[in-house]
Amino acid sequence: MTNRSLIFWDFMAKRYSRQPIADEEAYQKKLEVTRGYFKPDMKVMEFGSGTGSTAITHSPYVKHILAIDGSTKMTEIARGKADKENIRNVTFKTSTIDEFDVLDQTYDVVMGLSILHLLKNKEEVITKVYKMLKTGGIFVTSTTCMGNTMKFAKFIAPIGRLFGLVLRVFTTKELKKSMTDAGFLIDHEWQPPGKNKAVFIVAKKPGRK
Repeated sequence: MTNRSLIFWDFMAKRYSRQPIADEEAYQKKLEVTRGYFKPDMKVMEFGSGTGSTAITHSPYVKHILAIDGSTKMTEIARGKADKENIRNVTFKTSTIDEFDVLDQTYDVVMGLSILHLLKNKEEVITKVYKMLKTGGIFVTSTTCMGNTMKFAKFIAPIGRLFGLVLRVFTTKELKKSMTDAGFLIDHEWQPPGKNKAVFIVAKKPGRK
């Protein structure tokens, strides 16, 4: 993310944390599907973790979650939530995925939710995720694919730049190709009914642990 976009998210953090989930039913289904892949001994990493709600919700089902976000304010709110709920197996860290450095084959699960369309280097990030996953590990994403149905998608990116945001316009087909080009196999795909809903994908790094 650019410095301008991080400033934007710092500014929006408190307001963002107070917003209700737009589609609670779809969110709960995504949580349920993700938990179907979890095991108690798993190490999980989430990037673009925002104010931490998803990481905290998943915390009882795995050994540890490292949740990173480039916004300092988002991370502060997330830590406050975890402290309030006495969550001890989630670590929140201020970092972008580009800045994050880790050995290959470190994590069992990586989550990138509502973030890939905000990255200028989506393909590089997907490749980086592939490397940090253990053999047989999974990459869980929920991504707004604005190229699917939006007639005026070509105007979205310039508008985003006015606020310092990078908004990538691509289709579900193009997103899946980016994942398979990196080596992933698509293990699960679902899109809630309704216009412009995010596409939920679980991609797997081939092989057995």
